[in-house]
Amino acid sequence: MARVFVYGTLKKGQPNYSHMISGAHGTSQFQGRGLTVEKYPLVIAGKYNIPFLLNKPGKGHRIAGEIYDVDDQMLQFLDEFEGCPNMYQRTPVSVEVLEWENKNSTSAVENILECHVYSTITYQPEWMHLPYYDNYDSFGTHNLSYVLRESRE
Repeated sequence: MARVFVYGTLKKGQPNYSHMISGAHGTSQFQGRGLTVEKYPLVIAGKYNIPFLLNKPGKGHRIAGEIYDVDDQMLQFLDEFEGCPNMYQRTPVSVEVLEWENKNSTSAVENILECHVYSTITYQPEWMHLPYYDNYDSFGTHNLSYVLRESRE
């Protein structure tokens, strides 16, 4: 099992969450909620309003997200879904656990975890000047709703 931190459209209540729970692409188990230990710029960019975590530690905000344990099949699906390694790169990030799903879990004693996160080092320079978010919500007040792949031109 691998540990993954999701901050965008794969979170509960977001447009691509169904991929995390359908079982068609492997298994994932929600572990809890957390915040990145370091600050990162999280922007919404492009004509499809995609959330991007720019791999520029130290800038931006601590990012809120969800922690999942995923099997190898799900990790491979997520790599393909996220366009890894071209669009996003899967990199390790330290996450402070804010809330455990199962407080009786043996992992629940850990406060800082290392997780895989999909971030990018390949982006338009002007993205550094976009608003930075600490908690992505496709339906937020920014009015930049994510455009599902099947709805794109």
